[in-house]
Amino acid sequence: MEAKDRIILALDVDSKDKAIGLVEDLKKHIGVFKVGMQLFNITGPGIVKQINSMGGRVFVDLKFHDIPNTVAAAGRVMTGLDCYMFNVHAAGGREMMSTLVAEIEKEAVNLGAGVPLTLAVTVLTSISQEQLERDMFVSGLKVEELVVRWALMAKESGMSGVVCSPREISAIRKTCGPNFVIVTPGIRPAWSEKNDQKRITTPRQALDMGADYMVIGRPITKAQNPREAAERIIEELEV
Repeated sequence: MEAKDRIILALDVDSKDKAIGLVEDLKKHIGVFKVGMQLFNITGPGIVKQINSMGGRVFVDLKFHDIPNTVAAAGRVMTGLDCYMFNVHAAGGREMMSTLVAEIEKEAVNLGAGVPLTLAVTVLTSISQEQLERDMFVSGLKVEELVVRWALMAKESGMSGVVCSPREISAIRKTCGPNFVIVTPGIRPAWSEKNDQKRITTPRQALDMGADYMVIGRPITKAQNPREAAERIIEELEV
């Protein structure tokens, strides 16, 4: 996989024009564009097909979490949009994930379309150990232990991979094997600010630990020259 194909650019912007402008400017330097809640709710699902038509691939980051039938129905919609990958919360459970996987595979056959990568969100990178215990009432487990347990459940449910902090990559690889897809947010080049991410690492470190894809947003989108920032990250990955 080329270095640029590992980069998922977070299109966390407040207008369709800004998003499309970034795609147009960066499509030769970025492998996947992430459409999250903000942009999806502003533009609607058509943004996915528009980015596809421009030659981009799309990660729809809506983190579905509901009863199995509802999440499966959302998965069929994602398959129809021809997104490259989308995610759900692992906390939704084994039945939710296995039902989703079965339904999108059937939908892909019905539509003659590809099957999107399905990713389980483990513990958000903004959550610290203290918050896990105090606010989420999870005691007796370290963040990494909970992440690995949810990752294994996702694999056993047929999911393609997980979204996790880069700091949990090694443990997930050991438990889930080399073919399990790992997407890592919390990526910050050494020259950028941490912002609100707590469990972070650099692009090169994430690659060396075995990350498949890296979600990077503000270090590129807020740069004075986004294309130059993307090229700096690519150079770091290619060293």
